[in-house]
Amino acid sequence: MKFWPTMQVRSGDDAPRTSGGGASAAAQASSTLKRLPQDAIILVPLRESVLFPGVLSPVTLRRPATVAAVQEAVKSELPVGFLLQRDPTKDEVGADDLYWVGTQGPVVRYITGQDDAHHVVVQGESRFRVLEFLEGWPFLVARVATIEQQEAKTQGIEARALQLKEQAVEAIKLLPHVPDELTSVVQGIDSPAVLADMVANLVDVKVEEKQDILETFDLSRRLDKVIDLLAARVQVLKLSREIGEKTKAQFDERQREHVLREQLRQIQKELGESDDTAAEVEELKAAIDKAGMPEEVQKHASKEFKRLQRMSEGGGEYAMLRTYLEWLTELPWQQVPQPPIDIAQARRVLDDDHFGLDKIKRRILEYLAVRKLNPNGKSPVLCFSGPPGVGKTSLGQSIARATGREFQRVALGGVHDEAEIRGHRRTYLGALPGNIIQAMRRAGTSNVVLMLDEIDKLGAGGFHGDPGSALLEVLDPEQNHKFRDNYLGVDFDLSRVMFICTANVLDTIPGPLRDRMEIIQLPGYTEEEKVQIARRYLVRRQLEANGLQQDQATITDAALATIVGDYTREAGVRSLEREIGSVMRHAAMQIAEGSTPPITIDVNDLAESLGPRRFENEVKLRTSVPGVATGLAWTPVGGDILFIEASKVPGGGRLILTGQLGDVMKESAQAALTLAKTWSGDAMDKIDIHVHVPAGATPKDGPSAGVAMFVALASLLKGRPVRSDVAMTGEVSLRGLVLPIGGVKEKTLAALRAGITTVMLPRRNEKDLEDVPKEAREKLKFVLLDNVEDALKCALEEDPVVPSVEPAVGEAAVA
Repeated sequence: MKFWPTMQVRSGDDAPRTSGGGASAAAQASSTLKRLPQDAIILVPLRESVLFPGVLSPVTLRRPATVAAVQEAVKSELPVGFLLQRDPTKDEVGADDLYWVGTQGPVVRYITGQDDAHHVVVQGESRFRVLEFLEGWPFLVARVATIEQQEAKTQGIEARALQLKEQAVEAIKLLPHVPDELTSVVQGIDSPAVLADMVANLVDVKVEEKQDILETFDLSRRLDKVIDLLAARVQVLKLSREIGEKTKAQFDERQREHVLREQLRQIQKELGESDDTAAEVEELKAAIDKAGMPEEVQKHASKEFKRLQRMSEGGGEYAMLRTYLEWLTELPWQQVPQPPIDIAQARRVLDDDHFGLDKIKRRILEYLAVRKLNPNGKSPVLCFSGPPGVGKTSLGQSIARATGREFQRVALGGVHDEAEIRGHRRTYLGALPGNIIQAMRRAGTSNVVLMLDEIDKLGAGGFHGDPGSALLEVLDPEQNHKFRDNYLGVDFDLSRVMFICTANVLDTIPGPLRDRMEIIQLPGYTEEEKVQIARRYLVRRQLEANGLQQDQATITDAALATIVGDYTREAGVRSLEREIGSVMRHAAMQIAEGSTPPITIDVNDLAESLGPRRFENEVKLRTSVPGVATGLAWTPVGGDILFIEASKVPGGGRLILTGQLGDVMKESAQAALTLAKTWSGDAMDKIDIHVHVPAGATPKDGPSAGVAMFVALASLLKGRPVRSDVAMTGEVSLRGLVLPIGGVKEKTLAALRAGITTVMLPRRNEKDLEDVPKEAREKLKFVLLDNVEDALKCALEEDPVVPSVEPAVGEAAVA
């Protein structure tokens, strides 16, 4: 933006808008012109400029009328008056199209140019006001009144003139490429009026503002207006210089970086380094721009990329920073629309992938229905808890398939370092993000089903940190929209991830972590369910795994039932699948040796491939003598039966406990012995009671063996054996009450697998029978116990006479 030019061309006609005329035509017309009145002058309109007194200015003429007017003035040695047009686009102007105050002066030089353009140099002398426009001339003529220039100097005028000089000098210093002599010229002007007009002429403002100064005849007011205009221009010039200096500094810095980078490229070329690095860096920059990062992350990535450009690629930090930027570009930052959830399709997928589990499927469908109606809601984190092989992981895969999401699994078993969850800090080579961010990178989208497998097997916190506490932020819907991985150092949104956890047991999961999850129990399958699962899924899978076609080998339902009952004892179907795989491998070997398919595998063919039966019904053998009772136990791999054996030998009234019993079972044995002494009424000061639980290499503990221990002791003391088809569970108090326990479904299925027909449960566990599969409820008889008398009536082969059990204990002794 200019403050003033060194020479300003005044244009009376910026572009030729009419044809004809010219110098010769104007000269011919002037020979017949009548004389001008004494107080009249020739007028020339200016389109976009104002002429001031005391200023020598060039003017370009194009219109024939203005050319004729100036030629007449030169010929007649008359002054010319210059007026500003109100509308610069008009070619033909009249009195109403002009300002009536202008500047007059002689033409000191006339030059004829090319293309009908004529150039004159005019010396402004004085202001004038138009009194009347006259007719009869081929150009504008008017009677005018000359405005005398005020030269009186007062203190106010001198002060204003001094201030104007200082501002003008300051403005000259701010202008580039201005000769130093201009400062001396300004400082050498003594007349305030000349100074005001000269500065007003040179200052770069609108022509309307210059016309306003020209029409201000009072010198004090004129000086004030010029001072105000010049002060505004000085401020603009200062700001413009600051911007220019900053721009120049930035340009110099970029130019310096370019030179240095070019030198670096030449050095690398001399060292034999490949130019592929530069191309890879450009690809990385393009990947950063296309990653769709949030604004804050984008700024951080751009800053780190600039650091990368300044590093030598041979350094270790270069490789680490480049790997970090690649991680940022490959993460799914963009929030893509969630795929629609079709509940009917989800139901078909769950039914196709899993047999049974009706209650579990219903809960999953409810979960998906809520996600469909409220996609942005904060749904609970589902945790499938149950023994191995019951289908926890495959349920997560089915949910992913039903919702159209990607599936990723993060194994947490044995993880003892917090960095496995939150990532390693970028302070050393080899640092990586945590497993959560790695899974998001593999998925490539934020719409993912992320399964945290075996969350109950997290390692305990130590000097590496607590991974369980790190998972609190991951699984908390109030926090995980700003999950911060130590490696990334920026927030990552996990709120759109569908988290699913699996666990075998719940006791080892920290309380705050378990509080963030909704537990869904998968206790296990009945034998009938296992046969159906084997028929629908496992056989087909093992046929494909062993290279067999569907019509090359078949296995009967009886053979499958035999494998389930005699070769496996588990809550899930993992061992069952392995045994079916062994049978199919044997069939594949027969076909490979030349046998003609199809090969049918029946019960009698199992021994050849699987060997003799591994599990037998030991209940009758174990309970054929007094002192042996069958209890029901819960284990992390499902329910199981537990034998309680009691024997008496001469001694001093001691209680001997063996079989790796925990503290809780030891206390249950002591309470059962006290209760048995009270019930039998026999003196036991000369005998020792030995209670043993077989499989002594396996530690045992839990609050549900009291009833079985009491029945075993009562059977021993009265010499009556316990029924072989009865199993029991429950805890006892010293008053003989039977207390409730947990794991009813697992224990019930274990009794069914072992050939038990009657199960004794605490009456307060009656509500838990709803979770027991219908097939199991139909095959088993359930006896609900209020006290130990009910247990003895059902368990002993002969109905004993049971006295009332009222030991002399207080309420504080109730367990």
